[in-house]
Parts: sequence; C-alpha cells; structure tokens
Amino acid sequence: MSKENIIALFYIEHLKVKEIAEKEHFSSAYITKVIKNDPRYMQEKEYRANISKEKRKTAKNKFAKDKRDKQKIEDNYSFVQEQHKQASKELSKSSHISNENYRKWNYSAYKYNPSKRRYEFDSSLGRSYDVPKYIKER
Repeated sequence: MSKENIIALFYIEHLKVKEIAEKEHFSSAYITKVIKNDPRYMQEKEYRANISKEKRKTAKNKFAKDKRDKQKIEDNYSFVQEQHKQASKELSKSSHISNENYRKWNYSAYKYNPSKRRYEFDSSLGRSYDVPKYIKER
C-alpha cells in the first residue's frame, strides 16, 4: 500500500521526493526507486521541468522590473536633490534687489508719471513699508 501512496503523492499531488520521504518515513533513495519504475516518470519529469522553467522566467522578469524601478527611484531622488541644491543657492543669496529691478519684476503695480519723470506705486493695491512708493527714471 505504501508504493501506491508514494506514487499518488508524486504524480497526483506533485510533491517532491524529499517531502514524500518525510511524510511517509522512507529514505529518498527508496522513493526515487519507486517513482522511476512507473511509466509516467518521464512525462512527470518533463512537466516539472517546464514548471521550473516558467518560475525562473517569472523570477527573472520580476528581478529586472524591480531593478528598473529601483533605478528610476534613485534617478528621481538625484534629480530632486539637484533641484534642492539649486533652490538653496538661489534663495541663500544675500544680495538686495534694486528698486529698478523690483519695478520691472512687478511692472503692473507701477504707473509712469511723466511730469515727475518717475514710476509711482498704485496706492489702491496696498503697500508694505519695504515697497518703494516711487522709483525715479534713469
């Protein structure tokens, strides 16, 4: 009865020789001898080889995808780091913007007064103390 059980575990449940040996308390050599005497052995061997081949192919594709994803993350991190460095450099400049450059940057807030030859801040906008009321023309 144990030979039929070994054959059923190997060919129907597709257990490995080692698993059958542990389950049935026989040596691996005896299990191998029993299953090799069955006429379905070569067909089962080919079936298992194909399954292994598919598993390797899937694992290889997963490894390649994970590697690409990791590289993409590292590239994005490097890009963000570079942007951060650039922003830090720009924001840490201690130079003061000139009034003329401020007017050019904020051109809609200043109107030109030709009689006084200067640009005057539009009082309807509301002005903080550090924004110049007027800027002389150069």
